Amino acid sequence: MAWLTRFLVAVAFLAIGVIFSPETFGSKWAKLSTFLKLAHLLCFATAFGAALWVTFIGGIIMFKNLPRHQFGNLQSKMFPAYFTLVGVCCAVSVAAFGYLHPWKSSSPAEKYQLGFLAFSFLFSLTNLFIFTPMTIQLMKQRHKVEREQNIGEEVGGSKNREVAKVNPELAAMNKKFGMIHGLSSLANISSFGCLAMHSWYLAGKMNL
Repeated sequence: MAWLTRFLVAVAFLAIGVIFSPETFGSKWAKLSTFLKLAHLLCFATAFGAALWVTFIGGIIMFKNLPRHQFGNLQSKMFPAYFTLVGVCCAVSVAAFGYLHPWKSSSPAEKYQLGFLAFSFLFSLTNLFIFTPMTIQLMKQRHKVEREQNIGEEVGGSKNREVAKVNPELAAMNKKFGMIHGLSSLANISSFGCLAMHSWYLAGKMNL
């Protein structure tokens, strides 16, 4: 099924949900409020789900099953799209939540939630514009050195560590790459943590 077809099917199901919702035919403010809540909920859920999958499931499966250079090249294409998606979703969530809960009239709990969403957005932007470009550049440099040593097509990083013991250039690259990649991972898990804290707030507001 083509991407456009899948998208249209999803929109069709959303339209059916709107038709059967009792709030659809309410006041103008009720319609706007429902639309903003929907935008907030869908964007939050998308960001949370994407972060959960990439951080704890997809990345680990790929690392354990793909040749290391192939894994790195795939990550270099995937992560800019991933951080863009999470950043855009967080921005929409912040905007919708901020409109529904103006700062001056919002409670302390609501202000905290707006802060969590804003920090998640900032962490994603930091990764998108700072850490990810640096990581990709270092990865390409390290791949070049590894190809000269005839490594990188294996699964896992054991050969890299073995060669690095006798290759100071590769060892220095590994150290620098590890530092930048660690900062990127920290920003990513912090963004996910902020979303996780907001999920508890949302759960407390739901009536099921």
